[in-house]
Amino acid sequence: MDYSAANTALWSSLIQFGIIAAAVIVSNFLRRKISLFRKSLLPTAVLAGFILLVLNTTGLLTLDAQLLETITYHGIAIGFIAMTLRVQKKDAEDRSTALTGAKTGAMIVSVYLVQALIGSAVVLLLAFTVMPDLFKAAGILLPMGYGQGPGQANNIGGAYEALGFAGGRSFGLSLSASGYLVACFVGVIALNILMKKGRFQRIAHEDISGSVTVDTFQDQGEMPLSESLDRFSMQVAMVTITYLITYLVTWGITAGITAVSPGLGNTVNSLLWGFNFIIGSLVAILVKLFLSRMKRLNFMARQYQNNYLLNRISGFAFDLMIIAGIASIRLEDLSGLWLPFILLSVAGAMATWLYLAWICKKLYPNYYYEGLMSMYGMLTGTISSGVLLLRELDPEYKTPAANNLVLGSSFGIGFGFPVLIVVGMAPKSDFMLYLVIGICFVYLALLLTFILKINVKNSAVKSKKK
Repeated sequence: MDYSAANTALWSSLIQFGIIAAAVIVSNFLRRKISLFRKSLLPTAVLAGFILLVLNTTGLLTLDAQLLETITYHGIAIGFIAMTLRVQKKDAEDRSTALTGAKTGAMIVSVYLVQALIGSAVVLLLAFTVMPDLFKAAGILLPMGYGQGPGQANNIGGAYEALGFAGGRSFGLSLSASGYLVACFVGVIALNILMKKGRFQRIAHEDISGSVTVDTFQDQGEMPLSESLDRFSMQVAMVTITYLITYLVTWGITAGITAVSPGLGNTVNSLLWGFNFIIGSLVAILVKLFLSRMKRLNFMARQYQNNYLLNRISGFAFDLMIIAGIASIRLEDLSGLWLPFILLSVAGAMATWLYLAWICKKLYPNYYYEGLMSMYGMLTGTISSGVLLLRELDPEYKTPAANNLVLGSSFGIGFGFPVLIVVGMAPKSDFMLYLVIGICFVYLALLLTFILKINVKNSAVKSKKK
């Protein structure tokens, strides 16, 4: 085998990952040293993605587009699997109740629906006036980019592109990039306005690297550090095995559907592969239940999951996904789509803020601003941008807002599954698009009924004093 630089197949991927790593280091330096970037709260991964996008677009660097798409596709699944495998600890002081978590999940999905309805209204208005050739289902990509992030924007945008939306994948990823800017810059403006109105006082603090909650590195009953197998290797093995099972399950389902009904297979198989992160999360739940059962039956003496390291794996996967997703945008594909892109970006930012400002007052009366800013950051960017905004109001996480981000996202997977299914139906025909819009209206009404009408007697949330 040729190990020299002439063997491009051997070295090309390493070179591409080296370029991504260099962009991360440079972005971290810029964010730490330049106050403009630091005060903007723009995540390092997002900044790195934009740097690579500029360099790739101007021709100063040549990035492997297929590798970037692969990272974006697999990153979202690996991240969600690692998050789902974490062991949930019962904490008597946990102030995020199951009902609040369920309502938060319903609210998250209701924001997706509001974004889909607003996006569809904007696109249909353009399609029936100044842009008659515009792909009418393009507005559905707004919640994929804003609410779901680059992973789903890449998957659904690619599916729409295959159905006739020229530049659909780049359009979805561009909306996702726009969402990050909205989360950071609009969020910072809102924070400054709230601070000037005396709603809160900014507390000086250093950036905290890590996830929403800080888990102990070793819990009682875990495999010890002295084990012959490195603990991180075990976490990687569990995530990889779970992803392999996810592949086999998805392959089995799609093969079975195609064998029974080839027509149905052509319709849903691409959706199932596109939603591999949902299937991966479900498989991870089953794997976690299996491990828990084995431990209760004394077939296993140790807990092999380590929340701290699983958080690191999910954080690494999501960072890579964000960088690759933004860097893989082809700006030339947006030719002729700038008007809908700008209108959708502005309408999405405004509608998301106005809706959350109303619903968070109902759902989080005891920590309204913390709930509002964290959810706005997450539902235009990602959970990381939601945490960054939250930390300006609640740096020590004294309110349940931080836990709601995680707990609500878990419930949101269940509430959001029907939405992700109908999203794939929208481009089939004008009739299907209008049917999907009608379904969104009905489902939004049902979710709002659950959020506003279902209540149980619960103690008021009080800030934890330290």
